[in-house]
Amino acid sequence: MISQEDIFQIGSKKEFEKITLKVFRHQYDNNLVYQQFCNFLKKDKTNVKSLTEIPFLPIQFFKSHNVLSSSETVQQTFTSSGTTGMQTSKHLVTDVSWYEMSYRLGFSEFYGNIEDYCVLALLPSYLERKGSSLIYMAEDLIQSSNHEDSGFYLNNYDELISKLIELDDSGQNVILIGVTYALLDLIEKQKFQLKNTIIMETGGMKGKRKEMIREELHSILCNGFGVSKIHSEYGMTELLSQAYSLGDGIFECPPWMQILVRDTEDALTYVSEGKTGGINVIDLANINSCSFIATQDLGKKYPNHSFEVLGRFDNSDIRGCNLMVI
Repeated sequence: MISQEDIFQIGSKKEFEKITLKVFRHQYDNNLVYQQFCNFLKKDKTNVKSLTEIPFLPIQFFKSHNVLSSSETVQQTFTSSGTTGMQTSKHLVTDVSWYEMSYRLGFSEFYGNIEDYCVLALLPSYLERKGSSLIYMAEDLIQSSNHEDSGFYLNNYDELISKLIELDDSGQNVILIGVTYALLDLIEKQKFQLKNTIIMETGGMKGKRKEMIREELHSILCNGFGVSKIHSEYGMTELLSQAYSLGDGIFECPPWMQILVRDTEDALTYVSEGKTGGINVIDLANINSCSFIATQDLGKKYPNHSFEVLGRFDNSDIRGCNLMVI
């Protein structure tokens, strides 16, 4: 049996690889969807000996199948946002304490004690629907901060502006977690010169604004908030862990998460550091669903397991991944 201690106390590359292969064997045995996918690729417990031999399940399977490695009762169903008529992903979570442990320890890894911050969340498009894993995480971080001013904001921008200026001027450490378009809306109403506030964008225009490249976006946000860096969070419905960027769009993973970059022409091979390809994620916190996910994101991997997200495959919802042959 693989415990939370096994996953969240990983301390070395060797330990990560050992636990990862153990998780692969567990999920091959207990996740019928994943097992069938592996068998189609002629991969099983006997011939997978390293990380790069592990099959990565295309993320679209979370739209069409119940991806589960546990027979326990589902405690929480996280769902993705989507435009009208688009099929959404669902992540069935049988033990939500794995998610809570993952984001709490992940936050602590990059930012320290949550009680040192006031947490403000500007996540209107997420608040307006049910099943958002980001809202679940933000709500818990808000409560864990134990700060009387921590909380969610929907469309009450004037109230948020006053609170942000008041907190920052008082010397309080603040984290403002915001969906991209709402952060842009905010700085169009008010220009800031923040000294004690971290701006963390979670990505996504949600059809509200035109997409723009990261350099342009972060330049606008830096100017609008008066900060030198924009932080980012890389997570998704299908994951229970997040990578964080403390600036310049370079993300780092917590010890139980890792990125591999696959060749866009041959999804079963990998490109070298600095080359563009499709992002595969190992998320060991996904012990009860699938820890090996081929995303629709394009990126580059750098030394020390850091990585950059460059965008998405064109028409990825229509064309899909070239592993989606079954």
